[in-house]
Amino acid sequence: MSRSSAPRVLSGFHEIAGDYDVILSDVWGVVHDGVSANPPACAALARFRAGGGVVSLITNAPRPSGPIVAQLDGYGVPREAYDAVVSSGDVTLDLMAARDGAPVHFIGPPRDLTLFDELAATGARVPVRVPIADAAYVVCSGLYDDFSETPETYDPELDEMARRGLDMVCANPDLVVHRGDDLLYCAGALAQRLEEKGGRAIYAGKPYAPIYDKALAAARAVSGRAPRRVLCIGDAVRTDLAGAAAQGFDCLFITNGIHRDELHAADGALKPEALARLIDGAPARPVAAMPELWW
Repeated sequence: MSRSSAPRVLSGFHEIAGDYDVILSDVWGVVHDGVSANPPACAALARFRAGGGVVSLITNAPRPSGPIVAQLDGYGVPREAYDAVVSSGDVTLDLMAARDGAPVHFIGPPRDLTLFDELAATGARVPVRVPIADAAYVVCSGLYDDFSETPETYDPELDEMARRGLDMVCANPDLVVHRGDDLLYCAGALAQRLEEKGGRAIYAGKPYAPIYDKALAAARAVSGRAPRRVLCIGDAVRTDLAGAAAQGFDCLFITNGIHRDELHAADGALKPEALARLIDGAPARPVAAMPELWW
């Protein structure tokens, strides 16, 4: 198979499930769409677990894993589909704790203020939230209003961060995400714009190593042994595919997620030539692809 050809498209996950002991699965775009659960994906993960496998859900959601579990319950994702959840928010807590209470400017919707509650619960010093002029660093979990704002909305704040040399801890490295049929900007888009202005961003989630280390530790705690045969499942080239490659893991690429508009026709059919073009320009090649995860 040439580099420019599309990866193998599975008829079902059962074709490769036996090759792996541990799954690190993306959440948004695989397990749910930001509105409701994807029942076939949940059933496939549950069946993998029933066969002795371990599933760690690994998400760039900027909230700690506790609230994420509650959110998954609300979407209808069954607990049988996973063993553990590790979020970009969990890694953000580590990065905030390392700042030892230094004053912080926070950018994000009110729902993400749970980061401060969870940090307090760990016993770490909780920073005071201050205006950007008084901050030692910035934590960004997303836009205040991702339905009406764009990264350009934040140019005055980003310009000041770059001028003052303030680090931005980016609690969600994703650039965009689908919420139902809407495509919304994420914290990663603000971090990227800050870097374009000469500022510095520190990324908490995929594709960077700390979140994978936490997910593997969670899998080890469940199984009692070091994970060996690991498969990442995800829908984003920039985070899921790149992150798996950086860690030396195989990746099953889900096409009907963040890239669905370019990879699928109006009737929903996968376009092999579009998939080939996307993978040809990707940082790594997935071991296989599926429109959605099902057994």
